[in-house]
Amino acid sequence: MLYLFILAILMNVFTYMFYSREVQFGEERYEKTTKKLRDSINLVSAKLADADYFSLEHNENAQNYFDNSASGGKVILFEKLIPVVTEKLLDFNANPKGNPYTGQDQIGPNKFIINKVKILNHRWIIADYSNGELWGEVLLKYFVDNNDNITFEVNQTWLYQK
Repeated sequence: MLYLFILAILMNVFTYMFYSREVQFGEERYEKTTKKLRDSINLVSAKLADADYFSLEHNENAQNYFDNSASGGKVILFEKLIPVVTEKLLDFNANPKGNPYTGQDQIGPNKFIINKVKILNHRWIIADYSNGELWGEVLLKYFVDNNDNITFEVNQTWLYQK
């Protein structure tokens, strides 16, 4: 009986030590993982802020350009302007000869169309275009007049080689 009692006490001590260390190990692992994830989120947030630095949404000076209320003009909300300008530029993709604001003539059977648009500020747009085989980028100027008409002008274009 005495041996059985001593064996039971030893089993309880070892079991207690095992489970207490397991909980401590789990908590440490959870804290390390949480710290890594927070660091990763902070890093991604910083990279996103850097990537959006040249963006109309985050450029207050460019946003103020559209506020003409001091001179008796009207205010153009940049939140509404961005999708309108993007849509208007992408509407030119329906042209049978391709989008004229790619700065490229049609090469072969496929026409050049704009795929992605980024409005940098109150004057500049950068866009990616392709014809399915060749890819390029274009830097555009855009203008919004008092009648809310939007016009575009190709500044520079670049077509990458295959």
